[in-house]
Amino acid sequence: MRRYAAWLICLAAAAVVWLGAFRAPLPVADTSSIQDSTFVVGEELVYNVSYLSFDIGQVRITMRPDTLIAGKTYHRAIAHIDSYKGIPFVDLHAVYETRMSEDVHAVWFHSRNKQDNVWRQFTYDFDYPNHLINIHQEDYTNASVVKRDTMHIDTLFQDGLSLFYFARRNVRSDKKFLAPTIVSENRGMTRIDFSSASVEEEVDAIKYPVDVVHFDGEAGFVGIFGLTGEFEGWFSNDPAQIPIVARMKVIIGSVKIELIRWKRAGWTPPKYGEKK
Repeated sequence: MRRYAAWLICLAAAAVVWLGAFRAPLPVADTSSIQDSTFVVGEELVYNVSYLSFDIGQVRITMRPDTLIAGKTYHRAIAHIDSYKGIPFVDLHAVYETRMSEDVHAVWFHSRNKQDNVWRQFTYDFDYPNHLINIHQEDYTNASVVKRDTMHIDTLFQDGLSLFYFARRNVRSDKKFLAPTIVSENRGMTRIDFSSASVEEEVDAIKYPVDVVHFDGEAGFVGIFGLTGEFEGWFSNDPAQIPIVARMKVIIGSVKIELIRWKRAGWTPPKYGEKK
């Protein structure tokens, strides 16, 4: 787990995007008939990351109050990623923040990573009118910019955290997407296939089978801890569309990401088999 959270790159780790004015759009999910409540300020989701029978880390994702940029309102989310103490092959501590449009593409992203006892900070400012991403590397001690770079783009992009919410917004759409993504300062394409079929999934934190919908895909890039290739996940089959569990491939093999705690007013995981 070197640069991105496994869950975030899968759901957190795969991206999907609409094209704006730059070229003809890819397929976009028609969610007009799907009740949705993806963005709820104050929502907090906590996930355990495990390999075989070993718990190796935790991801905590929180929705913060919306922010106003140039007169427009954007959604804001923050993720804290930490490996557990005493894990011999993983030492990761990071904080990621994204700002997203209503149709869920990234407009700003900030990362702070601890690697080998050194903290590194990056800010991505998505300047879509000028077809650029402005990338700043910053000194952690005083937040001063130590390096500037730009990346040319011709479409809308997802960062690792915004795509987590894009997946939630579209998980029951029965659509297939290809997406430009930016991960660790590199661009890549990701495929995600969504389904609306109801299935059941069990996790330790919920004492009954959860009604979920499945999706799978393939990451066309190398991300955190060598994450690449095929992945799959299961989201709650209800308007909240909360990620319940996911599996993906990293350097050491297949890891599992599982919901263990949540704070969301009025939300109860849907029970499989119950009438809606």
